[in-house]
Amino acid sequence: MAGGAVLAQKPEPLPVEELSQVEALPADYPKSWVLVHDFHFNAIVDGRIAIVDTADPQAPLKGLVRAAQFANMLYAPEKREIYTSETFYSRITRGERTDAITIWDTATLQPKGEIVLPGGKRQQSVTYTGTFQFTNDHKWALVANFTPAQSVTVVDLEGRKVLGEIDLPGCTHIYPTGSRGFSSLCADGSMISLVLAADGTVASSKVIENAHDIDTQPLFGMPAMVGKTAWFVSYTGQLRGYDLSGGTARPLPGAAHVGTAEGGAPEWRPGGWQVIASDAAGLLYVLMSPNGREGSHKDGGTEVWVVDPVANRQVRRIDIGGLASSIAVTREASPALIVARPDGQIDVFSAADGSLIRKLGATAAYNPTVLTVVP
Repeated sequence: MAGGAVLAQKPEPLPVEELSQVEALPADYPKSWVLVHDFHFNAIVDGRIAIVDTADPQAPLKGLVRAAQFANMLYAPEKREIYTSETFYSRITRGERTDAITIWDTATLQPKGEIVLPGGKRQQSVTYTGTFQFTNDHKWALVANFTPAQSVTVVDLEGRKVLGEIDLPGCTHIYPTGSRGFSSLCADGSMISLVLAADGTVASSKVIENAHDIDTQPLFGMPAMVGKTAWFVSYTGQLRGYDLSGGTARPLPGAAHVGTAEGGAPEWRPGGWQVIASDAAGLLYVLMSPNGREGSHKDGGTEVWVVDPVANRQVRRIDIGGLASSIAVTREASPALIVARPDGQIDVFSAADGSLIRKLGATAAYNPTVLTVVP
């Protein structure tokens, strides 16, 4: 009887609380906004894309888009859409696997649809820009696969369907080339360029021999784009430019380097994850570490060196006041250098003179890896 009395006194559940305010973001993001890929190492299944206003010191985080484990992201401002290539398991960390591209609305940050990718073979790795790319004027997406055989899935974003798969043995990363195609760096030091037909199959391909020196000058895989030119930096600071405007990638003639400086222990080298960025004027920004040595290429950097690659001239050095792992430069009238640190802190510097503008703190992302600026 006593137990029954206790049950009888159980209070009624609280009513469902209604949200008093639901707001939308502007469909067209301001140029001070940056999409920050938060890999979220302490809970990879809960990765996300943080929409961050680098000009707002009070509330920089404007919203989040979920990006399930080992995801990649593309931003299409002209379509007002964000795409994430993701992987899900029916039991969260195990069970039946589903790979998919999710289409998100830039204003509401709600999913608009998805395209299921076949085969359960989407490459799962820490975020690289070269594993998910546009081609064909943003009508198609290219998804890197790794099983460990390498291939690329061609996806029609407008038709919401998979067009096919292209084998890519021994080559990695996707660099959009020409109007409808892509290039890839290969393990033997070559580069391959493929032109795609209207149905997504390979219309033609060409191998560029000795495109990069994998033994003495290995390249960071994520380049900075200046128009249709992809600028790569090597582990020791050599700059290599590739014209991707035509159907076949064309290595630019001449040599360029980030330069040298005193005080290295043993020497200054590029270091970090997203180590190179560009501005609208064509200058390159390279994240540099004074502790450069064999194997230090992912350790991060403490300065950003600004280089004119055409003149092969170091323009200035920016002390960023501590270790950083990724950098980007906004396309604002007065561009900002965005610095992401391993502890999640994001700082904003003037790209023109290197002065610190503001600190955004660690409210935007736990593990910022790749920064995408609004074009």
